[in-house]
Amino acid sequence: MTNCRLIRHIGTVGLLSGLLFLGAHAAFAQTPGFEIPNIPGVTAAKGPQQVALTLQILVLMTVLSLAPAILVMTTAFTRVVIVLSFVRSAIGAQNIPPNQVMLGLALFLTFFIMGPTFQQVNNNAIQPYLTGKMDFNNALTAGESPMAHFMIKQTYKEDLNLFIKLSNTPPPATMNQLPITVLIPAFVISELKTGFIFGFIVYIPFIVIDLVVSSLLMSMGMMMLPPTVISLPAKVLVFILADGWHAIVGSLAQSYQ
Repeated sequence: MTNCRLIRHIGTVGLLSGLLFLGAHAAFAQTPGFEIPNIPGVTAAKGPQQVALTLQILVLMTVLSLAPAILVMTTAFTRVVIVLSFVRSAIGAQNIPPNQVMLGLALFLTFFIMGPTFQQVNNNAIQPYLTGKMDFNNALTAGESPMAHFMIKQTYKEDLNLFIKLSNTPPPATMNQLPITVLIPAFVISELKTGFIFGFIVYIPFIVIDLVVSSLLMSMGMMMLPPTVISLPAKVLVFILADGWHAIVGSLAQSYQ
């Protein structure tokens, strides 16, 4: 029980740590007398309490180093980046748009989609904790609730049942009682499944264009001409005329509503 509770706290701290960085500047600017604590030289521990404090600091630093990965895997980033990658692959342009543009677009789309959830975490957990109206444990619980609600809404029931069965835990009475160690992996594989469904739908019109171009070249006897020479501009033209980026981004945003 103690290990499960520790894992739950580590996961929740990781979720909140990234959000703390988003609102820390404004919150700390309003806090009088705030100073960054210094770290003294490493000395031998004088008792068990100092050893326990050192271990807590070590766990906290580990969680902070994993915070970006935790935030990526518990938000809409996974689905968004998979769909955008499928779009680029379906068009056939290997490095256009560049990876930096794709990741940047996926990141800002994630912030847009997760905006209401992040706002709830900030209002219910981060700001009360920074102002001293809520202790750390209550802030963890309050911050976990909006994130868990978002993940539960986007997770398939069969994926939840799979990890509940693998963890050998009894089914919870309500979804709100799901442990975070079960919810996060179920959410991730559900996002992967949904992203691949989006990718399959995106691929269909581009495959039709490739088949049409190949058939035309074969019928004209131009078998030595690579089909991609003709199909790539045709796919780009069709994508522009259909306002593809508008449709893809709009569908991604609406899929979370």
